[in-house]
Amino acid sequence: MSVQNPRDSADTADVIVVGAGPAGSAAAYHMATAGLDVLLLEKTSFPREKVCGDGLTPRAVKALTTMGVPIDESEGWLRNKGLRIVGGGGRIELAWPELSSFPGFGTVRTRADFDQILARHAVKAGVRLRENVTVTGATVDERTGRVTGVTARATGNSASEPPADLRARVVVAADGNSSRLSVSLGLHKRDDRPLGVAVRTYYQSPRTNDDYLEAWLDLWDGKDLLPGYGWIFGMGDGTSNVGLGLLNTSEAFGHIDYRSLLRRWLAAMPAEWGFREENRTEPIRGAALPMGFNRTPHYTRGLVLVGDAGGMVNPFNGEGIAYAMESGELAARSVVQALGRPTAAGTERVLQGYPVALKQNYGGYYTLGRTFVKLIGNPSFMKFATRHGIKSPAVMRMTMKLLGNLTEPRGGDAVDRVVNALSKIAPAA
Repeated sequence: MSVQNPRDSADTADVIVVGAGPAGSAAAYHMATAGLDVLLLEKTSFPREKVCGDGLTPRAVKALTTMGVPIDESEGWLRNKGLRIVGGGGRIELAWPELSSFPGFGTVRTRADFDQILARHAVKAGVRLRENVTVTGATVDERTGRVTGVTARATGNSASEPPADLRARVVVAADGNSSRLSVSLGLHKRDDRPLGVAVRTYYQSPRTNDDYLEAWLDLWDGKDLLPGYGWIFGMGDGTSNVGLGLLNTSEAFGHIDYRSLLRRWLAAMPAEWGFREENRTEPIRGAALPMGFNRTPHYTRGLVLVGDAGGMVNPFNGEGIAYAMESGELAARSVVQALGRPTAAGTERVLQGYPVALKQNYGGYYTLGRTFVKLIGNPSFMKFATRHGIKSPAVMRMTMKLLGNLTEPRGGDAVDRVVNALSKIAPAA
């Protein structure tokens, strides 16, 4: 879809959302259903590839059902019962907890069409989607310093069109880890927040149908056990998504050939699983995982940050989709309420509440996560935790709830109360 002439009324909206990934599409959907005119800009065209494990936890499933996205197995959504953890010489299967707040199952869906499904669902709600549109920066009112829109140019078949000036009352940055829109306003990544790197690919494999997501904790670089995990997620289509993720809290971070590490790890797998070069169906691709609010503030001068643009990835487990969609919904609530206020001062006051809502929901938990990644960056601690923790089902069930952020917000069992209490007392920095 092309960028139209800036004098065209189609180039104005209540809200412009930059990036049609899970965060952008979720934010756009929730704002459109509340009656706002939303323009959603995507720099590529659908379907498109994104580096991802493709495994969706119950948190992500809840976010999908909140949007009303059909997730029936007949629609190609492969359900799973829980998490299988392998490490320290043992293995254990943990079912997703039965909670009133979250469903008791997860799903698997390739990112090759997952983002397209969400974007098209947002369009059905009234969102105006434009593909092949690259946002080059924010438009700022020189008098007030407030963001009033974005400048954009068409790519693909419409690349010869002149740049356009698109106007909106609020702009949402959902443009991923690099977030050029945020950087254009001086919002850079924070060095005091954890960062992960993930690589993954697909193999034809008899393990394609699996009721559990599988995580391997034994990732070695020579004699050192690395902070991170490998995964094997059956896709149900004859292939398995196989990859690994590592944290920057290890001294080895930045000095590892991640693709080589993936190959060495898979070389030790049973040959009958099929994780060999001749069965690989896609290139090995990598991506950064921005964790624990690694870009702030999440609101400034009319610009709202959601998803990876705001570093929403869970430091405990590297999960990003659920928090992208949840932050999109939180942002939508704030924007809808803000634009309903009769004065500019009232609008600004409500928008300033969005970062507060993020801290209330995730701040303490992400602080615990940052402590956790520092601990497992110590090879000795990682080795001890892996060897002894996996032998205790009770410890692993608590670990699963903590790492997956899957607890009852009120009441629940003893594990829920402990995890919730820790999250509340931890400073929401």
